[in-house]
Amino acid sequence: MDPITNPYAPGAGSQPPELAGRNDVLERTRITLARVKQGRPAKSFMLVGLRGVGKTVLLNRIQEIAEEAGYRAALVETPEGKSLPEVLLPSLRRILLQLDSKEKVNEVVKRSLMVLKGFANTLKITVGEVEIGLGIDPAHGVADSGDLEADLPDLLEAVGRAAKARDTAVALIIDEVQYVAEAEFSALIMAVHRISQKQLPVVVIGAGLPQLVGLAGKSKSYAERLFDYPQIGALAPTDAQAALIEPARREGVLYEPDAVDEAVRVTNGYPYFLQEWGYHSWNAAIHSPITRNDVAQATQTALASLDESFFRVRFDRLTPREKAYLFAMAGLGSGPHRSGDIASRLNVAVESIAPVRSSLIKKGMVFSPAHGDTAFTVPMFDEYLARQQHLKP
Repeated sequence: MDPITNPYAPGAGSQPPELAGRNDVLERTRITLARVKQGRPAKSFMLVGLRGVGKTVLLNRIQEIAEEAGYRAALVETPEGKSLPEVLLPSLRRILLQLDSKEKVNEVVKRSLMVLKGFANTLKITVGEVEIGLGIDPAHGVADSGDLEADLPDLLEAVGRAAKARDTAVALIIDEVQYVAEAEFSALIMAVHRISQKQLPVVVIGAGLPQLVGLAGKSKSYAERLFDYPQIGALAPTDAQAALIEPARREGVLYEPDAVDEAVRVTNGYPYFLQEWGYHSWNAAIHSPITRNDVAQATQTALASLDESFFRVRFDRLTPREKAYLFAMAGLGSGPHRSGDIASRLNVAVESIAPVRSSLIKKGMVFSPAHGDTAFTVPMFDEYLARQQHLKP
């Protein structure tokens, strides 16, 4: 069929044509945002799930919902090797400058810009190419101690007061939270605690891999009181079917029932993979309806595409020892696996590979679902590794 009208959207963070099975998260978002804007207590939350479940897609939609509700919203990603303040400050600067209306100067907003400038100066962070504000001097004695656990709460309190003075609210939406350093995450929790206590109109919503929950537990004992951690997993069968059927139906194209069943089976209902299989099934089909044979053909092209992008980009960042560890895991199956079993397969002592495991957790490749267990954060990665071993001479 015509590839130009192909409705599917494979790609990291690409908005799917049918956001199926996530109404509970979106409804939670609407309620939380409405309560915070009205000055009512509401928990911030962090979406937790494996790669490919659509966390980034949800965060993009959450940003849209926040802006539709009148929020000043910022969506940022915390990559490896960059601090949380470096990631947040440009967005906070933009939000405060938007609040600093030239027609109606507000002293609370101006004070917040001074606090932001003092915070940035203390950490020696350059915030954009332009000065934070013309004629703005840094505030002294607020958010400038150099202790992030003290300074970040001061900064977010200042932002919250500026938003309140302008009768609006701020949503900070943070992706890949598992890469935030423990001390920085602790400071973020302290900041959320402060704005919650003072009922300021600021909400923090994030997403990350499963190790995020452990990071929160290590950082502050009251993290569970401040954040909820909704689990985002594979779609239920009916939702997975809808994610495939509905985009095609809107283009006047149908699926044979066994074609849908096969696509859901091979993708295990993971949203990222459903988009890949839908995209390749459409291109494989000659006409409507899409058949099981079309899906079978799509399996070959979809796996080739995933191997060259989704899987390979993660595999290529690994050291030889890390690759050997993951090959050993894959040899044991999809997991999770005991550390001792992985060590036995490598024919080494458990203690000798503990640093490798820790490194893989930091890189977001594996996580520990229970003490002593290790599992892949990337669905179907064990199958990818098996294919790579078969390709070896």
